[in-house]
Amino acid sequence: MAIANSKVTNKNQNRRTKFGTFGGVFTPSVLTILGVIMFLRFPMVAGYAGLWGVLLILFLAKSITFATALSVSSIATNMRVKGGGAYYMISRSLGVEFGSVIAVFFYLAQSAAVALYVIGFTEAIFSAFPNLPLSFLVVASIANILVFISVYVGAGWTIRVQYVILAVLMISIVSFFVGAWSQFSIPTLLSNLTSEWTPKYTFFTTFALFFPAVTGIMAGVNMSGDLQNPSGSLPKGTMLAIGFTAFIYLGIAFFLVSTNSRSVLLGESFVMGDTARWSVLIYAGVFCATLSSALSSMMGAPRVLQAFANDKVFSWLKLFGKGSGVSNEPRFAIILTFFISQIAILAGDLNTIAPIITMFFLITYGVLNLACFYESISKIPSFRPTFRMNHWSISLFGALACLVVMFLIHPLWALLAILLSAGMYVFVERSKIIVNWGDVNSGLAFQWARKALLKLEQKRYHPKNWRLSILTLSGGPYNRLHLTQYASLLTGQRGFVSIAQIITGKIEELYEVQASAEKQLRKFIREENLMAFPAVVLDEGFTSGLKALIQCHGIGGIKPNTVLLGWSHDPEKSKAFLDIISIVKRMKRNLIIVRCQKESQMWESPSGAINILWEDTLNGSMMLMLAYLLKENRQWRDCSLRILRPVPCKVDIDNMRRVMEEMLKNWRISAEIFIIPCENPMEAIREEMEPSAVLFAGFKIVKDEASNVERVSFQRDIMDLPGDIILVRSTDDFSLSA
Repeated sequence: MAIANSKVTNKNQNRRTKFGTFGGVFTPSVLTILGVIMFLRFPMVAGYAGLWGVLLILFLAKSITFATALSVSSIATNMRVKGGGAYYMISRSLGVEFGSVIAVFFYLAQSAAVALYVIGFTEAIFSAFPNLPLSFLVVASIANILVFISVYVGAGWTIRVQYVILAVLMISIVSFFVGAWSQFSIPTLLSNLTSEWTPKYTFFTTFALFFPAVTGIMAGVNMSGDLQNPSGSLPKGTMLAIGFTAFIYLGIAFFLVSTNSRSVLLGESFVMGDTARWSVLIYAGVFCATLSSALSSMMGAPRVLQAFANDKVFSWLKLFGKGSGVSNEPRFAIILTFFISQIAILAGDLNTIAPIITMFFLITYGVLNLACFYESISKIPSFRPTFRMNHWSISLFGALACLVVMFLIHPLWALLAILLSAGMYVFVERSKIIVNWGDVNSGLAFQWARKALLKLEQKRYHPKNWRLSILTLSGGPYNRLHLTQYASLLTGQRGFVSIAQIITGKIEELYEVQASAEKQLRKFIREENLMAFPAVVLDEGFTSGLKALIQCHGIGGIKPNTVLLGWSHDPEKSKAFLDIISIVKRMKRNLIIVRCQKESQMWESPSGAINILWEDTLNGSMMLMLAYLLKENRQWRDCSLRILRPVPCKVDIDNMRRVMEEMLKNWRISAEIFIIPCENPMEAIREEMEPSAVLFAGFKIVKDEASNVERVSFQRDIMDLPGDIILVRSTDDFSLSA
């Protein structure tokens, strides 16, 4: 069992260079959004989509990122956000399973995004210098190495360089607007209003090509560990970046379709460079934009991996959690990111990589929105974001929109991405990672349970809705493992099991003992993989403690209706044993007494039949239900279910069999019926039951008139029979006929 640890060295955290809203969030987000897609692919998007289509694509993409930004803002202002960005927020909201999925796939998407921007930079180089003697892959690899070296030196230097890059980028965009204004043509605009889709480039494939452009908001989110005030900087910087870049894209889209014919937009020329007043500035802008985007992704991806590794979800990732220098730079993670991006460069071009990155970004966005949605609807008191401009419906829209868009873009890639994510989720869940941070799952489960309990409370009880709810009196659970195992088998996935322990003595002196006993009981339940609840009560006397436990344990309609205990062979414990039975009887609970032949060893695959000793309908119907529930367990399904009914020799056996067969038919339970005419019932049962895995037998509680003491009454010598014995006493509120 792995144990995750969220501790990150505070000393290293405090030494890191800290950035504000503009430098840490707004600038890297803007530089990533206004990147390679804008310069090299946006004209093609406008050419296929036309003005109305490109506006719709822009609106849809920005709506998803805006909803995600609102969710990010809500989560960021509800917690102290550390390193890891989206991973940190999701893992602390939805738990380690969802967090691990995002950590792995978002990291890979960010690493591949480095390749996307480096390839875009290389395309721009060859557009500006078509006679370059080096090959495309060589230039792209050199650019990737330069990006790697820059980030390896440190984030502080890289972010300061981005201010210069931002200035160059803004000047290049101004150059485009100046040139486009002088070439503006209304006829050209009118000819480009509508779309011209092709079998290869439809609305959604074009959307997939464009969407990575707006994923740049994660560049700022990924730097959460390097911000002076993450809860303030993330909402402000992200919202400003979305709004600012939306206006720029609107302006570029309008001027592209009003200054260039469709054939030019879809051609091989560098459209934005040809349209601009000073094309050299456009080349400078695209160089800066693509490199800055690559730098942002190369900075962000390793920090996600570093945060994930520091949580120790997987011990083999420990190396990538290490930081170097006073800024705690994740240099090992940076090296791995470089190799992944280099592989992506060798593997494909812009049009190949973009849709793959889109899928994993959409999964990240969707899960972020889902996290905020769950936090909101769980109504957990700890969810108190200072950012109030959000609603659960917006988060739900964001999550659903991401899912729908994934399938509309490319159903096969979407399905593959979801299956990979689901596989990762299941793997982490089965690894039983124990984390020391809270998540929304328990809050959401509490809210659902609350609603269900209140609804159940309003419904009148009917025998048809009966479910087995067992209170197991096991004492020390490790000493009587067979009791808890039988309780779990009898309830399966249909009822409840509570494992109870009563500690007697002076209550005020036993609170620490109670806490320790409950902790031990929870550990036992977890180790034995039992679906059970612990219950530890303190009382000055065992009898009064048992009364309180039976009356008060549970809530609403979920209270124990059955008490299970073990058979005692110790004469010194006979009085306590009878006291328990008497209390259970008076409180009108069903009673199950288990006697195992081997209490210290339970079966994996029981051999023999499930036998029921039938004497009366009341206990018999309860035993039949318990036997049916036992047989429903996978390891018991091959055991035959048999009813043994010893009768006097003169009884009409055929008529009795017909009556019982009709009864079983009405009860919808299949069982073999053995009516045994005999003079000595116990000997007859012994012969018929072998081999036997377990025998259910009814019992009564009768009062000895002479001593006024209650005792257990059942067939004589039944405890000498082979196999396990389960004695059952049913109350009169149980009926198989319901």
